[in-house]
Formats: sequence, structure tokens, C-alpha cells
Amino acid sequence: MAPKWRLWMLEIVAVILACLILIPFLMILVNSFKGIRESALFGLSLPSEWQFTNYKEVFQQANILRGFKNSILISGLVVVCVNLFASMAAFIIQRRDDRFLRGAYYTFIMGLIVPVSIVPTIKLLGDLHIKGTYFSLIMYYTAVLLPFAVFLLVGFMKSIPRELDEAALLEGCGYFRLYGQIILPLLMTVLVTVSIVVMVSVWNDFFGPFYLMTDSTKWTIVLQIFNFVTMYSTNWGVVFAFMVLVVSPILIVYLLLQRYIIDGLTAGSLKG
Repeated sequence: MAPKWRLWMLEIVAVILACLILIPFLMILVNSFKGIRESALFGLSLPSEWQFTNYKEVFQQANILRGFKNSILISGLVVVCVNLFASMAAFIIQRRDDRFLRGAYYTFIMGLIVPVSIVPTIKLLGDLHIKGTYFSLIMYYTAVLLPFAVFLLVGFMKSIPRELDEAALLEGCGYFRLYGQIILPLLMTVLVTVSIVVMVSVWNDFFGPFYLMTDSTKWTIVLQIFNFVTMYSTNWGVVFAFMVLVVSPILIVYLLLQRYIIDGLTAGSLKG
């Protein structure tokens, strides 16, 4: 067993590193209350005069509510699609385990490694006549994030005994009922993890909507930041206020549910 002083040193180093990670968030928060000149210095000092009007100006000038609506709509539907398709795929892959489904599983694993090629994606969406729609962006994110969810759920499915399936089938339970009423509730811990990771990924992504969404009324909140910075680059206090409003909802959700992320990742990687 390591001496206590070593454990204390490790904890101190961990706290210092955690504080370093928080510095960018602190800089954004502090500068969001500064005037034009002070915010342009990107310092960590408290403002000489607190400018709460920066937040008022954000709501007056930016399409922030429309951006929030688009981000919530897209990320919410992507979460539903990924959870539904990934859980069904993991159930079939793990339970049947034949050559074809093993190949399908390895194909999903390749999706974790192979980067997304945006030009063929744009061409495909154009050929399908869905480019620039909410549906195209939802399907794009579902395809990109599905491999991670399948990988996690297949690993967790190994910990669910097959005897549950056999007992349910002997009692006359159909496959859809088996999946919906028995298997799906047992996957809730991992599904919460998948939901949080998917929502954070979609909420923070810039390149997907930038390349695939041509209609500015359908832009997500991240693209609204990009547009806002180009318009108000001389007033960084207002820009930082916008960033605080954008980051706050997803940061709160992540902090409240981070325990489920750790539990779900551990369960999906170690069990079975």
C-alpha cells in the first residue's frame, strides 16, 4: 500500500490540474461582465465595473431563442434515434452472435475509427433531396454516434443472463415484448450515459450544421455563436455573455448526471 503522503500528493496534483481546466470557463464568465476595453484584454481579473447589460444586449440582438430551439430539437431527436437503434442492434448482435451479426458488429466498430467524410455525405444528402433539413442533420448525427452506442450496449448486454430471455419466451413472450419490457429497462443505466454523451456531442458540434444546414433559420446555437462573433468581434464582453448562455445548460446537465456517465462507461466496458 502506498504511503499516505503519496496519496495526498496525488490528490493535490489532481486538484491543480482540475483548476487549470477551469481557467477557460472562468475567463469566459469574468469577461462576460466587462466593458469593451477590458474584455478585449482576455484577463482573469474582476471587472472594474460590472456590465450586466451585456446579457441584455445578447437577447436583444441575437437569435438566441431560435438557436436554443433548434439545438434542443435536433439533440433530443438524435438521442431518441441513437438509443432506439443502438439498443435494438445490441440486443440482436449479442443474443444471436452468428457470423453475419459479428460482421455487422465489427462494421460498427470501424465507425469508431474511420473519420467522417463530409463531401460524400453532402453529395448523398443532395441525391436524397434532404440536404438542409432537420431530418438530414438528425440522420447524420445518428449515423456518426451510433457506433459508440452499439459498442457500449453490446458490452453491457453480455452481463444480462440469457436465462431471462429463455424464461420469458417459455411464458409466451414475443421478441418485441421481450425487448421492450424486459431488456430495455435493464439497459437504462447505459442508456442514460449514451444520452448524455450524445447530447453533449450534438450540442457542441460546429462542423455538422455548418456544412449541412444552409438555412440560417435552422442553425444550431453553436452556429449562432459563430455568426455573433463575426458581427460583434469588437465587443468581446457581449460575445462572452453569449458563450456563457450557450454553455450553461449543457454544463449543468453534465455536472448533475456525471455519476451516471462513469457508471455506464464502467458497466459497458468491464462486465461480461
